[in-house]
Amino acid sequence: MNPLEQANQRLENAGITHPLKAKWQSLITELSSYPSAVIAYSGGVDSSFLAYAAAQAMGGPMIAVTVFSPLEPAGLQQDVFRFVEQYGIKHDFLTHDPLQNAKFQNNPPERCYLCKLGILNILWEYARDNHYAVLLEGQNADDQHEYRPGRQAVKETGTFSPLAQNALTKAEIRWLARSLGLPIWNQPSSPCLATRIPYGMTITEERLDQIASAENYLHQRGFPVVRVRHLQHYASIEVEPDHLANLLEMREDVVSYFKEIGFHHVALDLQGYRSGSMDEGLSP
Repeated sequence: MNPLEQANQRLENAGITHPLKAKWQSLITELSSYPSAVIAYSGGVDSSFLAYAAAQAMGGPMIAVTVFSPLEPAGLQQDVFRFVEQYGIKHDFLTHDPLQNAKFQNNPPERCYLCKLGILNILWEYARDNHYAVLLEGQNADDQHEYRPGRQAVKETGTFSPLAQNALTKAEIRWLARSLGLPIWNQPSSPCLATRIPYGMTITEERLDQIASAENYLHQRGFPVVRVRHLQHYASIEVEPDHLANLLEMREDVVSYFKEIGFHHVALDLQGYRSGSMDEGLSP
């Protein structure tokens, strides 16, 4: 069996539902229709699944390209290289520093649009220079109902979003990835570090380094899902509700470390971790 047939057999053995199987087949049909493609590969669940699916489906040339920047969470580069090597996905990487854009650094509500536009423009230039026909990115169906300024950049640049186009939700992508044996199926979401800084507060390398150090410290202490919101001299910690008690038990060590890296005060968000908490009150 070829790789696509093997993938289909795994899904058959996993007993996925008929509607989800139909979405998978529709995705494969769309991907196979492109003569060649660049995949905007961030290393997250969605873009990893898309890169895998494209590698199985496409008869023409395809390549996953990652744009590394100072905004990425710790460990991302290792995860990216490990995944593409494991599945034999052709890969390349570029670098980009959004902090060189003063508008982005000022951190307006359209910050994600400015960043996404810069990345997509770089990837389209790469695609044109290397004679790839299209650029594909990994937005899913759920993203269409949340505050996602980056969607406008996708539309403006003519980039395609096959997962959203085929109505695949985050939960369905995780289920398909699990059924296919992909190790990223339960990988926590890990958006860029700038999302930890409230709109209107300048994004600086120092603040990004503080956030990265704080979150890495908490990961090492056993908290797989964590956000450290940077509120100038304050750090506000979000962990999953079930882990709040564990964090309180080690609060003295946590406060001590956070003060070492420059925070004056440390708070625990009693609502616990929730995606997009910095965007609460903003319209989709």
